[in-house]
Amino acid sequence: MTSTTPAFITPRLVRWARQRVHATHEAIAAKLRVEPRRIAAWEEGGERPTFRQAHDLAHCLNVPFGYLYLSSPPVEKTPLPDLRTLAGKRPKKLSPEFSDTLDDIIRKQEWYREYLKGEGQSRLDFIGRFALGDDVKRVAGDIQSVLGLSDELRDEVSTWEDFFTALVRQCESKGILVFRNRVVGNDNHRHLSVKEFRGFTIADDLAPIIFVNGQDSKTAQIFTLVHEVAHLWIGQSGISNPNLRTRTSYPGNEIERYCNRVAAEVLIPEESFLQSWKDDIGTEENLRELSRAYKVSTSVVLRRAYELDALGYSEFLRLLKLYEARWKRIRAKKDDGGHFHNILLARNSSTLTRILLEGALEGRFSTREAARLLGIKASTVEKIGEALAGAV
Repeated sequence: MTSTTPAFITPRLVRWARQRVHATHEAIAAKLRVEPRRIAAWEEGGERPTFRQAHDLAHCLNVPFGYLYLSSPPVEKTPLPDLRTLAGKRPKKLSPEFSDTLDDIIRKQEWYREYLKGEGQSRLDFIGRFALGDDVKRVAGDIQSVLGLSDELRDEVSTWEDFFTALVRQCESKGILVFRNRVVGNDNHRHLSVKEFRGFTIADDLAPIIFVNGQDSKTAQIFTLVHEVAHLWIGQSGISNPNLRTRTSYPGNEIERYCNRVAAEVLIPEESFLQSWKDDIGTEENLRELSRAYKVSTSVVLRRAYELDALGYSEFLRLLKLYEARWKRIRAKKDDGGHFHNILLARNSSTLTRILLEGALEGRFSTREAARLLGIKASTVEKIGEALAGAV
């Protein structure tokens, strides 16, 4: 078989794959450097692409090459409970970007789970320690205790961004892998949508996983992270999209509302908040002071203030829009690139990344295996592994 051999792919699968990614004939044709009519002809069965063109087509459409030979489109099932929607409404179909991200994380979680079993790792007793409906303050207090989220920890950091980093570090130290990414794997051309989801959780008692959508603002990511932690404590896997604009009493998925309440209590305990809120100063000054004290963003404090009736809805909404606009301006000025080593650690969990790189350098697993799971070239595994080892 040569690259010019005709590929007898299934025409309807070409159409399905193109429509799946919402691409036009013109867009795909431009990538393959053919005329748009050729794409239409492949979908109708009037012409056949060459074997090389079919390979390139599958790559452009973000589907496995073998899919194009199926007799009918595969049934794409969501492997985790979809908790994003209001009660009584059907979940929206997942985008290819989200589906590919979820598949990638599940593959990494399964590898890590087998690795831990081989190492004789004990199961984590805090996964599913509580049940949905248990006292929120008890659950929040236990999370704070296990993860060491104390006033002392807050005093050690200077900003809420540093506190977010500390939260991730504390989670990883307890055996929770935290992935943060704004694109699919390392493909900077395939962005994740914050409108679609903010995070998801795999509540496994040996290898628990949290994924935070890095496309979201950092102010929202800190709440999402703790929201997903709450999922672990009640043993509930799922896809989440916590909404900072609504109260926990707002109609919606029961698990999501409960985890929102727990997250709010973890970050800003109700009793402490009520004692700290000052009626003799303005709302924005209160928000600034409490943001500094709790090391969370003003948006998180704002939501807590609204939840506890410290301010009304109109004032809450006005300030939330103001802070969101400020964040967008700040983000536009920032370079979101960063050092690739740090990006790799965030995208693949610092714990998992170091295990894979160190294991490859020590010969415990192959360089190819480490590269495949991390989404990097095999030739760069040794270079990055040595760089990270030297940074410790």
